[in-house]
Amino acid sequence: MSDSAKLIEALKPFCEKLRSVVENGNEIAVITHLDADGITSGSIVASALRRMGARYSVRTISDMNPSVIERMKADNRDFYVITDLGGGWASHLRKSLGDKWVIIDHHQIPEEEILTDDDGQILNAWKFGIDGGRHVPAGGMAYMVASTLDRKNRDLSYIAVVSAVADRQDQGDKKSFIGLNTEILKTAQSLGLVSVDLDIMLTGRETRPLHEALAYTSCPYIDGLTWNREACYTLLKNAGIRLKDNGRWRVLAEFSQEEKSAVLDAIARFVATSNKTSTSVLDDLIGYVYTLAGEDKRSQLRDAREFSTMLNACGRIGKAGVGIAICMGDRNAMLSAGEEIVGEYRTTLRNYISTIFSEKWRLVDDGKNAFVNGDGLLAEDMLGAVSSLLSGSPSLSGRLLFVRTLTKDGTYRFSSRKCLGCDSKANLGLIMRHHAEAFKGAGGGHSAAAGCRIPSTALEDFLASLRAATSDPKFATAT
Repeated sequence: MSDSAKLIEALKPFCEKLRSVVENGNEIAVITHLDADGITSGSIVASALRRMGARYSVRTISDMNPSVIERMKADNRDFYVITDLGGGWASHLRKSLGDKWVIIDHHQIPEEEILTDDDGQILNAWKFGIDGGRHVPAGGMAYMVASTLDRKNRDLSYIAVVSAVADRQDQGDKKSFIGLNTEILKTAQSLGLVSVDLDIMLTGRETRPLHEALAYTSCPYIDGLTWNREACYTLLKNAGIRLKDNGRWRVLAEFSQEEKSAVLDAIARFVATSNKTSTSVLDDLIGYVYTLAGEDKRSQLRDAREFSTMLNACGRIGKAGVGIAICMGDRNAMLSAGEEIVGEYRTTLRNYISTIFSEKWRLVDDGKNAFVNGDGLLAEDMLGAVSSLLSGSPSLSGRLLFVRTLTKDGTYRFSSRKCLGCDSKANLGLIMRHHAEAFKGAGGGHSAAAGCRIPSTALEDFLASLRAATSDPKFATAT
């Protein structure tokens, strides 16, 4: 039986359990992660429940921990659906909540958790031999549940596409999808919900004036253009590119193929005169873009990557409810709020990155591992966003990155990433889980992106163990 066939087989009893809970009139609490994949997966489940006439609520959290489980127990809801969270916590959940919960997730989990899931409460990609780090996010797993509950829910496939780009699972050639994400994308395309084109990949291709979109595209990094709006404007203007139409700035999505070729030629000529940027960046600028056909042109929701940025911003700024409302169809007040949140989010991120690089003591870089001290600077809910942005910085190319901050409850939160060009075989998910647990903390994630929480008293010993673990073959990804 193929991996996808195993998943489909497991979906039947899993969905029957959910259907039974709904039909019995139980009150269901959807508990999900506050990042874009958490918001999309929680929203897909909530949309499916709403269509079934269920009594439900949705709550986002930054991570699963004992206090969250205690609160769930105190809330005493009839049933809990946990999405994009919960790996490694099954025994705690059983102890506190009995059988009143299920998990829909894609993070790598301990083998013992798979073997002891006798009642099929855990619907995790890895359980079926599917790589949850590259082939399907939590949003995709939630979509599989929703479409099994009712084929009409296939119209939620476009939200699963947003979750895949949000979780950086566009890891095929030219930013294409692989694995189960490909099948979900095909459904979205067949329903006319998503179109896929090979195009110039610029940040804000649907919303920003062309010169700003080029300037704000940091991956790939083009020395002299990235973060330099004036230089980008001058380059494009001198190349004869028409940047305005009837006094209004044009966005990349409005340009013809011929005009886009002229844009690429202008960038190529600029790169050819630079001794700091490789000509290979031109290949990195071309990739697949995912356009959501049902969204308005020039909307921040029309490009799947921009949509995911808005959701991430909502979660990280503490307004996850806005993101959930947008995913569930609100295109009025909540969309306006989301647009404002994106502006605030970008400003906050820019200030964080600027401070990290200007206050030299915050960054310790040995050429292989880079450690960032965000104490007193980084809000814990922004940790993942900061580490993701830093991982694309040319100055940290090839490193394993570990960003930390001291939280309000006195624990340390870490977020780790493999930076651009990193060829390390280290599995960050395994490293974070194993070493956090060794110091009475908790962690996990994927090979290239993971996180953990540890007691403050363990910091120095934990850092020492991390450094040793990054070159330990025991924590390498199997090839």
